Amino acid sequence: MTLLHDLEATIRARKGADPETSWTAKLLAKGPEKCAEKFGEEAIEAIIEAVKDDKVKLASEGADVLYHFLVMLAARDVALDDVLTVLAERQGLSGIAEKAARPQS
Repeated sequence: MTLLHDLEATIRARKGADPETSWTAKLLAKGPEKCAEKFGEEAIEAIIEAVKDDKVKLASEGADVLYHFLVMLAARDVALDDVLTVLAERQGLSGIAEKAARPQS
């Protein structure tokens, strides 16, 4: 099991925990929309640090992005392995070819 899988398991275990004692439980209790909003906020903070070219702060914000991404997935009952399966299917494809092959919505 990878570190991300361990983190995912911790997040899922906190899903029904007391929101007064767990940030993860508190965030999940607010619903998927709030989890998505928080993920977006963290992504913006990571972008800001990337533009500033501060590797230490970018790494810290990157950790926040990964954590909040996993929380957002848990809020919608999507497993990390579901995302990894999609990535594996795309492996070896160019980004241009992969986007062209996507169904139109």
